[in-house]
Amino acid sequence: MTIELIIFDMEGTIYKKAVHSTNGIAPSIWTRLAEHLGEDAYREEEATKAKWNRGGYSGYVEWMEDTIRIHQKYGLDRQFFEEVTSSVEYHPGVKETFSELKKRGIRTALVSGGFKAQADRALMDLKIDHAFAACEYLWDKDGRLVHWNLLPCDYEGKLDFVQLIMREHGLSREECAFVGDGKNDIALARAVGRSIAFNASPELQEISTYSINQKPGKEDFRAILDFMG
Repeated sequence: MTIELIIFDMEGTIYKKAVHSTNGIAPSIWTRLAEHLGEDAYREEEATKAKWNRGGYSGYVEWMEDTIRIHQKYGLDRQFFEEVTSSVEYHPGVKETFSELKKRGIRTALVSGGFKAQADRALMDLKIDHAFAACEYLWDKDGRLVHWNLLPCDYEGKLDFVQLIMREHGLSREECAFVGDGKNDIALARAVGRSIAFNASPELQEISTYSINQKPGKEDFRAILDFMG
């Protein structure tokens, strides 16, 4: 069946990994921010990952709230946050891939447990049709973090948000594809007709329709187009 919608993970998929994986959690900007705030902040952020792994949180929003308290405690400011979210590079071939998908008339969506600022950047650069990101930060005039908006769109929650878009466009699972890289993408990868693990964790590769494995530094996102015919 023809693919009408392709859903993409963000960090590690369209963007290069910002940091290494820790505690079995996919690499993300969350960890890079904690590293910047110092050893104590990093240690506390790692403790939240361990708590998540042992089922200590009621859901993804509670985990984010715990991490946000760390950011506030150690003085995360808007200038550094924007430097980080704007500096992570796309994988080679990402812009060409989205341009080709647009030519083919395929809708695109982005769903991520990361930051809205980074998703907005991709939304503009790649002309993505729909984007969901878990955390939006709000700052006062002096660049201090004062409020936030949180969406439970990671792990199983990714599927909930994508199903809204599928229903809106009247699409079946067979008309939808997903591209991701982490074990947090498993629920969504299982729910669509075609899934591609892009230089992904073994857990995601095991359940995906296709796997793309490229040497570090030799990544080319255009390889996904081979599976979208």
